[in-house]
Amino acid sequence: MPRIHAFLLTLTLVAFSASAPDPASAQETQRPFSQCLAVAQALPGATFASYRPDEEMTEAKPAQAGTGEVEFMFAGHSTYVLTTPGGVTIATDYNGWSGRVSIPRVVTMNKAHSSHFTLSPDERIEHVLRGWNFDGTPADHDVVVDDVYVRNVTTDIRGYGGMEADGNSIFIFEVADLCIGHLGHLHHPLEDDHFAEIGRLDIVMVPVDGGLTLSHEAMTGIARRLQSSILLPMHRRGSPISSFIERMGDKFTTDFVDSDSFTISARTLPRQPTILILNGV
Repeated sequence: MPRIHAFLLTLTLVAFSASAPDPASAQETQRPFSQCLAVAQALPGATFASYRPDEEMTEAKPAQAGTGEVEFMFAGHSTYVLTTPGGVTIATDYNGWSGRVSIPRVVTMNKAHSSHFTLSPDERIEHVLRGWNFDGTPADHDVVVDDVYVRNVTTDIRGYGGMEADGNSIFIFEVADLCIGHLGHLHHPLEDDHFAEIGRLDIVMVPVDGGLTLSHEAMTGIARRLQSSILLPMHRRGSPISSFIERMGDKFTTDFVDSDSFTISARTLPRQPTILILNGV
């Protein structure tokens, strides 16, 4: 069953069923409530619940609720390091050797190339979230770490024999009322179901190589449809970034930042959609 349909079924059961859930339903209720998913807003009157083994079932607060600033630091290639208001550090497409990354609490990975993952992450990392499963099944992450909720949407990647199903993940980080996405090593256009599973993204990290992932034409089409307030380029190889910027059109402004990091909150998102280019990108 596609994840979006499973999500709808879960919410319906939690909201309207008065009987004790069977084991499968109980497992589904462990999935946190995402405010970034538009489908959640289409269920008026539903009561969302969360479950932890050491707690009774209680009404859930959105995992990304709260205020404060999130820090972004570009650490190289496709790796950004996010620091939440609660101090949780997250490294995207973590490979264990590139960039100025110490020991994050959470790392995400994708398998297209060794520059996007490591098979021997530091054992001090609390949460290692791979965007694929070694047995070929879709990766499915729903992890709450203090003030951040991390989930994923799988996509396919190119392999030696054609496209490999579910080899890449788009990771979504929900924190401080912000919806933040990392497209990973995206190899194909997104379908309507992908956009529905992703939901709203206020900030999105986008590969801009122009061919190793997707062409600039295809990638800018995805970026324009996401309509994020901030677009953070990454994976800059091949075609010049100016080609990507030009294809984004005049609805997006471009800001070259004289730093490798910045902080942002939900209240300080730019009024006009902005391509934010940090030092080193």
